[in-house]
Amino acid sequence: KEASSPSLGKDRADTVIIGGGCVGVSLAYHLAKAGLKDVVLLEKSELTAGSTWHAAGLTTYFHPGINLKKIHAYSIKLYEKLEEETGQPVGFHQPGSIRIASTPTRVDEFKYQMTRAGWHPTEQYLITPEKVQELFPLLNMDKVLAGLYNPGDGHIDPYSLTMALAAGARKYGAQLNYPVQVTNLNSRSDGTWEVETPLGIIQAKRIVNTAGFWARDVGKMIGLQHPLIPVHHQYVVTSTIPEVKALKTELPVIRDLEGSYYLRQERDGLLFGPYESEEKMKLQESWVTNGVPPGFGKELFESDLDRIMEHIEAAMEMVPVLRKADIVNTISGPITYSPDILPMVGPHQGVRNYWVAIGFGYGIIHAGGMGKYLSDWILEGEPPFDLIEVDPNRYGKWTTTEYTAAKARESYGFNNIVGYPKEERFAGRPTKRTSGLYDLLKSKCSMGFHAGWEQPHWFYKPGDETGYKPSFRRTNWFDPVGREYKQVMEKVGVIDLSPFGKFKVKGTDSVKLLDHLFANVVPKVGSTNISHMLTPRGKVYAELTVSQLDHEEFMLVTGSGSELHDLRWIEDKITRGGYKVEIENMTDEMGVLSVAGPYARQVLQKLTNEDLSDAAFKFLQCRHLKLSNIAVTAIRISYTGELGWELYHRKEDSVRLYSAIMEAGQKEGIDDFGTYALNALRLEKGFRAWGAEMNCDTNPLEAGLEYFVKLNKAADFTGKQALKQIKEKGLKRRLVYLTLETDNVDPEGNESVWHNGKARTIVIGNTTSGCFSYGAQQSLAFAYVPMELSKVGQRLEVELLGKNYPATIIQEPLVLTEPTRMRLQKKGESPKI
Repeated sequence: KEASSPSLGKDRADTVIIGGGCVGVSLAYHLAKAGLKDVVLLEKSELTAGSTWHAAGLTTYFHPGINLKKIHAYSIKLYEKLEEETGQPVGFHQPGSIRIASTPTRVDEFKYQMTRAGWHPTEQYLITPEKVQELFPLLNMDKVLAGLYNPGDGHIDPYSLTMALAAGARKYGAQLNYPVQVTNLNSRSDGTWEVETPLGIIQAKRIVNTAGFWARDVGKMIGLQHPLIPVHHQYVVTSTIPEVKALKTELPVIRDLEGSYYLRQERDGLLFGPYESEEKMKLQESWVTNGVPPGFGKELFESDLDRIMEHIEAAMEMVPVLRKADIVNTISGPITYSPDILPMVGPHQGVRNYWVAIGFGYGIIHAGGMGKYLSDWILEGEPPFDLIEVDPNRYGKWTTTEYTAAKARESYGFNNIVGYPKEERFAGRPTKRTSGLYDLLKSKCSMGFHAGWEQPHWFYKPGDETGYKPSFRRTNWFDPVGREYKQVMEKVGVIDLSPFGKFKVKGTDSVKLLDHLFANVVPKVGSTNISHMLTPRGKVYAELTVSQLDHEEFMLVTGSGSELHDLRWIEDKITRGGYKVEIENMTDEMGVLSVAGPYARQVLQKLTNEDLSDAAFKFLQCRHLKLSNIAVTAIRISYTGELGWELYHRKEDSVRLYSAIMEAGQKEGIDDFGTYALNALRLEKGFRAWGAEMNCDTNPLEAGLEYFVKLNKAADFTGKQALKQIKEKGLKRRLVYLTLETDNVDPEGNESVWHNGKARTIVIGNTTSGCFSYGAQQSLAFAYVPMELSKVGQRLEVELLGKNYPATIIQEPLVLTEPTRMRLQKKGESPKI
């Protein structure tokens, strides 16, 4: 056991890490190993106190997410080498793991996951029941239809792992001090921090909250309410089981998804842990309201076997030797959950130099990889790859305690639920963050959840099968979305885009700031453009619509999921550069309606005296005007690629504006459309989407965004030098546009792309997004492929639900945008629609 060191050792540090669980210690290890001097970790009791010491220690390569697979893989590779590097044993077992499918839908899910894993280096196999039985001979095979097998998975002793990371951290020069409690945090005007403890004050350049279920209490010291809640998780350990003892090799870990539990060998017995339903699971809500009890460290909760009885019975049915086993230990301890079960990792918007790595429901498998990820970000000024799904800024003021509790219940209970494409989860909804039209539209459509907002996915008509019916194949929304597509292409449609992130930027340095932030030129007064913020390495950090409404007054618009992610980046640039500008987040005050389709002008012209003709109000122009006497900022732009305007207005005017537009469009047959139709329309036009075709994993050149990147502009925008080098070296891959010959299934992104080479068929790339094209009546996708396979006409294959479908690279776009069609018409050419 470690000897404690209750001293500060120094009064200044580069980075102070608050919390000595496996995540905090991993961060200290990675920062120190990378050469950062003055890394200090403070722990209030002892290392591993909290959730680490009692964890079941499962390690798996599997994750349904894309880049989270990289986090898992890094952790496992690190844990394999750690003993050799630090001289500390870590108790790492790697017998592999098998997820069990016992329904046909589950087999579909495994096939869906296989195509998402195929373009990653991690080993993952879909195996037959015979192979499952060979690997786990104690299984009752009655219900087993297939297994998803990850060799190299297993479990590690969390205490030993943390101690090995701690030994490594010290070896590289970090200081780990405990018991030292942080009692207060003061931010100074220069962005540094004073960290107060009973032993004195440390001044730090930055602080990182890795305090586990104390993270809320640490956040409160600086006025933040982190949306975290402790849940009670139980697992059961049995005595020796003769059949287990008789085995020559250790059993793989199994995850019985319908039974909702994991089970692994523990010495000569078994250990299994269930995830009970949201009705039965237990939250420790008193800790949220009253804080964690002082002195709680290595304590446990009272166990409650009644709560998990149905899972125990399911486990006994699947692994019959359990029936005869004695339970020798039941562990019931606190694990911290965020609303969506994913951790919150990165710098926090609204507070300078405050970073978090909190909310880990699976801290052991995430500790290694997240320690490295965060260390790289801190040292290099940008994330090593895209992980917006764990951005702490995905939550905001709308994330109340009630919402967090409802979501944590749901997330815990849904641990082993089928993961469908376009998944929706309904607990805690709606939040207080609803658009002005929510009450008017909620019964007429299927709503989707976007960063706290409710937004129509598709609308109902008589005869439709309504409601949320998820599937791996085409489902109840397929035909209605085709109807909405036709509505916009042939008549005129209205969509609520209020969830957009919306910022006002003004001040004497606003042009200078935006010129430095964006790769595109700064639009003139009355104009709009699409602009990208790049990272120093030349990756696409964000895509925004930039409009100069008045002299030195701009409106910036981004996607709903990127609001605070983008705002934090801009605010950071303002502070570092000392720019004289003000930035205001208008997201919640402003509604947005988009009107699009061939009759859009005709309908809107009835509501205003302002000339909306093509000559008077050109594509990509913006201006303030009144529609039916309601003040709007109108931009002539549409993500549909059809004739259209986006209308920005006060949220309280949304209903009046919508009603006026709907009334004015009666003769033209106006109707609603949702985001699913919008996606189909934008894909046919070849429009890229941030988070799919471009993100922090891609540069704008390979994404086909050269048009928006002005390398010859005078300003030295962030990423410019890196981009010049990328251009000089030449690209290795690029984004291509594919049509697919499919049946009842469509691509949606992150599927494996195969090429039938000389020797064999191999995975050469991945799709980024896709859908059915209602115009061409076939599937359509964007994909990244190597340069040598990127020519128009190249034949490839895309894997969907276990089958490879023929795909062909075509010239993009499939459908020309309305402004392009008009331009060609004026020249006397007949454009393809």
